[in-house]
Amino acid sequence: MDKINIFSFFAGAGFLDLGFEMTNHYKIVYVNEFFKPFNDIYKYARQQMKIEPPIFGYNVGDINDCLESENLATFKTLIEKSKNEHLTGIIGGPPCPDFSIAGHNKGEHGENGKLSKSYTELICSTQPDFFLFENVKGLYRTAKHREFFERLKAKFTENGYCLTEQLVNAIEFGVPQDRDRIILIGFNQNAVQKLNLKTNNNQLVGFPWNKYKVYSKSETDKMPWPTKTPYQENSKSTMPDGIIKELTVQFWWDKNDVENHPNGKMFFQPREGLKKFQTFDEGDCDRKSGKRLHRWRYSPTAAYGNNEVHIHPFKPRRISVAESLAIQSLPKEFVIPPEMTLSNAFKTIGNGVPFLLAKGIAESIYYYITQNGNGDKSF
Repeated sequence: MDKINIFSFFAGAGFLDLGFEMTNHYKIVYVNEFFKPFNDIYKYARQQMKIEPPIFGYNVGDINDCLESENLATFKTLIEKSKNEHLTGIIGGPPCPDFSIAGHNKGEHGENGKLSKSYTELICSTQPDFFLFENVKGLYRTAKHREFFERLKAKFTENGYCLTEQLVNAIEFGVPQDRDRIILIGFNQNAVQKLNLKTNNNQLVGFPWNKYKVYSKSETDKMPWPTKTPYQENSKSTMPDGIIKELTVQFWWDKNDVENHPNGKMFFQPREGLKKFQTFDEGDCDRKSGKRLHRWRYSPTAAYGNNEVHIHPFKPRRISVAESLAIQSLPKEFVIPPEMTLSNAFKTIGNGVPFLLAKGIAESIYYYITQNGNGDKSF
């Protein structure tokens, strides 16, 4: 099968896109991102990794601009052109603070919440062969947000899509991070028929959600992860028995050689907070802001904005950009431009979909297309 074309929305620095690209089954052909600094990171990182730019280019703008009549007609033409030659999908994770328990919690009425509706409208209007919708667990588990999520799903089914969904955790895919995400995937009826996919009452049957998971969350939860260790600057420590090394912060920092990474010296310099940083135990993640990571444990999410600060396990400072990228399971070749502001660097890292989670979902979609169905070679 030829590579599958992907149109990416809310791309940020492109962690989700990179997960798809690195399977070698997909080609990113169009990228939309509203915030130019994030798009600059996207371009720079891929230039360093020698990944070809999207053939339909970058669009730095609001997704709602694409829904305006003239722009929508142009975008439909791009989708149709792509579909004539390749299986074509749209992927994206609309900004999620309005659905996050730790965020604004304004739901569908918040400025970010409205973008989920816009994303749904764009997919239904342009009819890609399939789509991926990613968001926080609050959209899935909070009652008032779940009702909105169900309406979005109804919109998809009314417009010919068969769906499957699952709440997944990044740690299941080998990411050193405890982070839930809701993933919704849909294939339109034409693609279902051409690919001979099985469906039942507008639901995709047999989607391999578990095939590319590396660990069981229920099993990792039972492991004797260390809790708190007295802080000692530049201390040495031996990994305890009974845990998975590949899920620890230290493993990923060693793997990505964060000390020598181009972004290894990019971190906020402690000022008046230095003494306070020295009082937190290693592994003390009880507070909302100022969580000191434990080197022999996974990280509690990867939120590095104003509301949450992650402190280095054995240094009196916040973690660096390189260390944050490693916690997102990105390959060490992924580099953020050195002139990028720290605020924008950490914001895009915190917003991004963990790389290995994205790659696992991308592999699952491809397997479903080629193994569960007959994989019509006309695509």
